[in-house]
Amino acid sequence: MQKTTVSVGGMTCAACVRRVERALGELAGVTGVAVNLATARATVVHGEQWAGLEALRQTVEDQGYEFLGVPDDAREDPIAAARERELKDLTYRFGVGIVLSTIIFIGSMRHWFPFLDAIPHGPLLIALFFLTGPVVFWVGSRFFIGAVKAARQGTTDMNTLVAVGALAAYLYSALATFFPQLFAGAEIAPHVYYDGAAFIVTLIILGRLLEAKAKGRTSQAIQRLMGLKPKTARVIREGVEKDIPIEGVLTGDTIIVRPGEKIPTDGVVVAGHSTVDESMLTGESMPVVKEAGAEVFAATLNRTGSFTFRATRVGAETALAQIIRLVEEAQGSKAPIQRLADKVASIFVPAVFAIGLITFAVWQFAVDDPVFSRALLNFVSVLVIACPCALGLATPTAVMVGTGLGAESGILIKGGESLENAYRLRTVVFDKTGTLTRGEPEVTDIVPAADSTAAEVLRVALAIEAVSEHPLARAVLARGEQEGMRAEPAEQFAAVSGLGAKALIGGQPCLLGNARFLEGEGVAIAPLAGDAARLAAEGRTVVFVARAGRAVGLMGFSDLPKPSAKAAIASLKGMGLKVAMITGDNASTARAMGAALGIERVLAEVLPGDKAEEIRRLRAGGEVVAMVGDGINDAPALSAADIGIAIGAGTDVAIEASDITLMQDDLTAVPRAIRLSFETMRTIRQNLFWAFIYNVIGIPIAAGVLYPFWGVLLNPEFAAAAMALSSVSVVSNSLRLRRRWRGILAKA
Repeated sequence: MQKTTVSVGGMTCAACVRRVERALGELAGVTGVAVNLATARATVVHGEQWAGLEALRQTVEDQGYEFLGVPDDAREDPIAAARERELKDLTYRFGVGIVLSTIIFIGSMRHWFPFLDAIPHGPLLIALFFLTGPVVFWVGSRFFIGAVKAARQGTTDMNTLVAVGALAAYLYSALATFFPQLFAGAEIAPHVYYDGAAFIVTLIILGRLLEAKAKGRTSQAIQRLMGLKPKTARVIREGVEKDIPIEGVLTGDTIIVRPGEKIPTDGVVVAGHSTVDESMLTGESMPVVKEAGAEVFAATLNRTGSFTFRATRVGAETALAQIIRLVEEAQGSKAPIQRLADKVASIFVPAVFAIGLITFAVWQFAVDDPVFSRALLNFVSVLVIACPCALGLATPTAVMVGTGLGAESGILIKGGESLENAYRLRTVVFDKTGTLTRGEPEVTDIVPAADSTAAEVLRVALAIEAVSEHPLARAVLARGEQEGMRAEPAEQFAAVSGLGAKALIGGQPCLLGNARFLEGEGVAIAPLAGDAARLAAEGRTVVFVARAGRAVGLMGFSDLPKPSAKAAIASLKGMGLKVAMITGDNASTARAMGAALGIERVLAEVLPGDKAEEIRRLRAGGEVVAMVGDGINDAPALSAADIGIAIGAGTDVAIEASDITLMQDDLTAVPRAIRLSFETMRTIRQNLFWAFIYNVIGIPIAAGVLYPFWGVLLNPEFAAAAMALSSVSVVSNSLRLRRRWRGILAKA
């Protein structure tokens, strides 16, 4: 299956999203559609044989929306440009609307302003009629255009509600102005609601303006990432240095980077030495040393020295481009909880119209003292206070902020579904080697025999391992270098598979290996058996060392935990999560490591191919499981878990296997990632609450349920203000997540 993402302009509410999704879902070959109101993008999942981009464009335009093309890294984001134009237009229209609405309000409330007493009532109403027209039909033109487009498709949306509400108030007032005799029979003094019609439009335009500004802030993370991209590169071609646009860099080019410059693309250092600030990629503040053979990444900052490197990935292949693409996809995704809002949105507008008509009928025909104007105003209030905008924005704005904050902290979240699954987690399973541990064994203990010294044990081991390819050899060589020792020459070296190795050192036969190997060679190890058992119980790998037929001592090896492991596990437990470890090590070694880190649940002696099955077994027992691994060797287990968390995956990003990728090799990022998911889902639930509560409380009040008890009716102007505030409150609450997250990081 393939994905095609396009930008769509003109969507204003959840009903718009539903309409576009339904239309695109009917295209040939399309198997899935996700439309995001906050990012104004539609993602279509399809096979190789499908209707194509042109059919997609035509469908979007047939639904009355603007097709803004396929987002392209190489050019300006069409949505950002469209949003900028919209902000200017809304600002101008709001300015005109608020000035005219204020004048209309003063004219409508002449009893509050004595200086208007000199103007006859009839001419004043005619003046108000002509002043209100531009507000309703020009300032609010987008509502009428949207309503007409929806009507052509045989549907309704938020624009329909606003347009019908404002038009009803305006036309009623026009009738009262030019044909007052229509109301004389009912002995009702004609009253006009020009101020209501004007303020309905103006206040909702204000809500749109504030909403547009707030939505722009929710995508700041992407804007910052995009802004990191360097514009030029200093390339050596044919022996000559030249500055060229970044688009002109080719794979294999040799590039020079001086102190204080951004690295223009991904590559490998070929000469020079420096430290590089990679915090924008990994969230890690400490600069990283770079020398020949080290990888460097686009947009990271060279700090101290100059170096040259060979470009290995350019353009859309760089780590930065992958991160931007991942974050964009995440911000355009939907959390499963959004389905509830989508279902409500699909029936919302027709339901509101039905409630409005019932309200009108009750107030016109079922009350003791029916007044047409009162029935009409209640009908208008019901239409205007209803707000599907907030429903459409509740989830995507929170997802945008949450995934953006994650990207800034080196936490790449695949999308809304990953956020929601992480929110439900109960168990976190860590792979041991390379995840909880450093992945490289170290010499932790040197125990000499009674008639020997630690230096002699290390000297013999160093001489043998200097010519060995055993995985433990590097640890012995590192310890020897640390102690300032040089390896003695070894002759007649021979490795014995699975047992150890032997060689002649200084003419004496020397052995290094396990207990079975030395006993088989006739060396007594009984005096060291107690120390060997103690180290084995602590999870160490024990290797005996012998010289000239006698055991000189033993060495203990261990793959030590990462410094951040214990704190990360304690933090997860503090969040109420269960923690487990999975490893191929023997049970005693695994239990010892688990005990050292505070992990009670240890799954030991699990072959790499069986890890995924163990994860499935946990899930089958009712657990919601996260698997934390390196993103490459653990890919099957990561995919089998409810949430796969790839840690320290670097530029590979492990997008396919993991749901959350942590760019830094720091285990404390695991609880931070889960905490971010918790906070984002909490924000989504708050947003949905506010989106629903406005309507649950507001619509009955607008319909007049409080009138029989306290004589309370809702003025359409206040209904319009409430509607505008509902959308703004939802987006503002999503932006509050940014402040809360900074507070959480400050306490960590």
